[in-house]
Amino acid sequence: MRTYLILIIIAMVVTNGCSSGNQSKDGLPTINVKKKYPVKEIVLSDIADVTYVHLNTENEDYLYRGAIRYISENSIVVVDISLGSILFFSKDGNPKSRFNRYGEGPEEYSNKNFFIVYDEAADDVFVNATGRITISDHSIPVYSSTGEYKRKLILPACPTPLVNFDNQSLFVYDMQNQYKKITGKSADLNSQLYDSSYYRIAKTDGEILEYVNFPNNKIDLTDRGPTNKSIQNYNRIVNSVAGLFLCNPESDTIFLYNKDKTLTPVICKTPLVSKLNPKIVMSDFVEVERYQFIQVQTLFDMAKMLKIQWEEQFKYYMYDKQTGEIFRQKIILPDYIGKEFVIRSHLSYFVGNEMLMIFDLNLFELKQAYRENKLSGELKTLVATLDETKDNEVYVFARFKE
Repeated sequence: MRTYLILIIIAMVVTNGCSSGNQSKDGLPTINVKKKYPVKEIVLSDIADVTYVHLNTENEDYLYRGAIRYISENSIVVVDISLGSILFFSKDGNPKSRFNRYGEGPEEYSNKNFFIVYDEAADDVFVNATGRITISDHSIPVYSSTGEYKRKLILPACPTPLVNFDNQSLFVYDMQNQYKKITGKSADLNSQLYDSSYYRIAKTDGEILEYVNFPNNKIDLTDRGPTNKSIQNYNRIVNSVAGLFLCNPESDTIFLYNKDKTLTPVICKTPLVSKLNPKIVMSDFVEVERYQFIQVQTLFDMAKMLKIQWEEQFKYYMYDKQTGEIFRQKIILPDYIGKEFVIRSHLSYFVGNEMLMIFDLNLFELKQAYRENKLSGELKTLVATLDETKDNEVYVFARFKE
């Protein structure tokens, strides 16, 4: 039932395969974070079918302050962080159902700001609202889309994140290894998990079905200097048509965890994180047809992080699989003059075999852009009908194509 994936061949690729060019000697794409890559401007509507979605607010019960947290075949699911409510809309933005189980009871969740997974076929809403890795109750309540309590998954750790894998299982990353490196203790968890932070659990009861181990996982990424350490929650698990992309900064490699439960390296980074000071890691990854989008993060010490700009800590690249070229990404939309977008994994959802990327457009900023004549097309027409004091936000839905 519980198996370990030991990857000797992959270890050889990771430790020896990366080179200073765009390809390793083993043919694996490689990004050199010390190299200055050119900026490439891409029009979002050239690589994706773009539509604009406004979640209907004719019913005041469906006004919210929060964000989309899941997309399924037929539903858009929003979490209202002001009330802790979960709202369901149709794909065209019309209200479907809503519920709120925020509270301290045995069938409730005690956090208003959380992430969810929605298994539409089973009508199971998994609410990941545990909040802190040190709390003793690592449970995931499961509801229907109308709020009926179904069951609770009892986990040995706080999952950050919790991602849908298949009809039977969810995939988890937990931060206990990072916590133990900082505190020297185990945050009241079962010690069997310290050998692996990645594992797959059953949707029925939370039973651990499989652990996933990586080579060269000894790098301590909590270290920010001689006197301070901190936990960093990277975007380690990313959906894919073929399975899941697992971002493992400690080994300078992105892996594909296939539907058949095998691991394949996808792209690697040079120089190795162990050779860099400050450390630089790949902390996010998205693949959309022809392109791979990579986020690179510099791990400054905590004192410096409070002073630097966001642009100094994060850089965003794109790898063209057809040409083998790497660029800094600059993504624009003709309907919104002056607006730039960044493709990151927390914005992406897979519906069937379709990649859907969602960008939240602030309605106050949109109305200002409308008054300054920076909008055009369908976006301008939609924004003209909205009131920034009482309407929900507008979203860009980008469905990626060849």
